[in-house]
Amino acid sequence: MRKRRILSWALLLLASVPLLSQTNPPAKAPAAGPSLYKRLGGYDAIAAVTDDFIARLAEDKQLSRLLVGLSDSSKARLRQLAVDQICQATGGPCLYIGRDTKTAHKGLGITASDWDLSVKALTASLEKFKVPQKEKDEFLALTASLKGDIVEKP
Repeated sequence: MRKRRILSWALLLLASVPLLSQTNPPAKAPAAGPSLYKRLGGYDAIAAVTDDFIARLAEDKQLSRLLVGLSDSSKARLRQLAVDQICQATGGPCLYIGRDTKTAHKGLGITASDWDLSVKALTASLEKFKVPQKEKDEFLALTASLKGDIVEKP
């Protein structure tokens, strides 16, 4: 039960990254241009940012508790769900099969401070990979739309 709760918590933080719930429609590309997925660099770029973001969560004193107790296979599944969710949410060809954001995070007691730290880590990961400002802003706006489904405590 504890491992399941920790996995859900970690999923929550990854969802706060950029991830959209199944109840939120995937981002639509502008009629005259490529999807955000393509503008971000596609699957490999999303996977690289996700890997860096997860590493930042693991290194953060406040957030690292969310990954404690996960087996290597649970960590790999968490990472894959995050990549798939971002891929789908930005208009890519992936199919996210996880739970919706609100359900996945209900009862976890995620605070505004947890949210702020995870967004800061995500922003640092996007900057590390030199994601252009327009795409970074669009991606962070998608992430911000999830805050109400994730944060339970001010």
